Amino acid sequence: MARIGRFKSEQARTDYLRTYEAMARLWPLPATLADIPTSFGSTHVRRSGSGDGVPLVLLAGVLAHGLHWHSVVEGLARGRAVYALDTIGAAGRSVQTAPLRGDADYAAWFAEVLEGLGLDRVHVLGESSGAWHATLVGLHAADRVASVSLIEPNGVVTRIPWRALLRMIRFGANTTDEGWRAMGEWLTPGVVMTDAELANARAGQRFRLAGGWARPLKDGELASYAPPLLVIYGGESVVSDPVAARRRLAELLPSTEVETYPGTGHAVRGQVPDQVTARIVEFLARHDADEGTHR
Repeated sequence: MARIGRFKSEQARTDYLRTYEAMARLWPLPATLADIPTSFGSTHVRRSGSGDGVPLVLLAGVLAHGLHWHSVVEGLARGRAVYALDTIGAAGRSVQTAPLRGDADYAAWFAEVLEGLGLDRVHVLGESSGAWHATLVGLHAADRVASVSLIEPNGVVTRIPWRALLRMIRFGANTTDEGWRAMGEWLTPGVVMTDAELANARAGQRFRLAGGWARPLKDGELASYAPPLLVIYGGESVVSDPVAARRRLAELLPSTEVETYPGTGHAVRGQVPDQVTARIVEFLARHDADEGTHR
């Protein structure tokens, strides 16, 4: 049954928003905030940067929101406007009022956000579960998308290993500080949350998520995927299989650009931020040029 994401209580929401505002102080650029009405609810958007480049929309992972891009937004926003969204149905400042009943609804929601922002076509960058949402946008609203970039799209190209799923389930039953540390050491080795990020993530556990989990794209979906695609993996990721993913993409969508960073895990963006940012920026710039030829 389709659900609507919500906090478990009004006190949970109040506590969460306090940690959200503390995280907002990590954002390094001037920002314009907006709450865009859609048929699925109000979507909170943070805009920074400017320039002639095609705008970039950011979609964060589970227990995350637009502010989680704070460490790389300066690099991403050089020469273009960047819009960081709080995904509908997830913890953040967006407020869901109607359920998302299928994959295509994410694209419908996204298109309505673009309409509210006055944007025609954009680049889309998603990370982790946000990579799944970015994938759906490119699949179901390709006419609004100049390119799609995915960071650690676990479960999208290949399945998440069962051992990883079982470990995440066990983590869900042990949300103590010790449990959080153990999870971090396993999932994101070498990356430590700031105090503000950790407090926000802990508070976000009192939000009932409404979105579905990623599934591997069917062969036909992958082979017909229209937008230019960049996929970035951590070479030692415990939730992805970069070798199998590269092989499947080469077979079904050979135009895909795949970048794997050895010695990094699921938090590849946090481990080698300059390399990941530079690779994305280069990809965006090339497809900015593509957009110019189509105008």
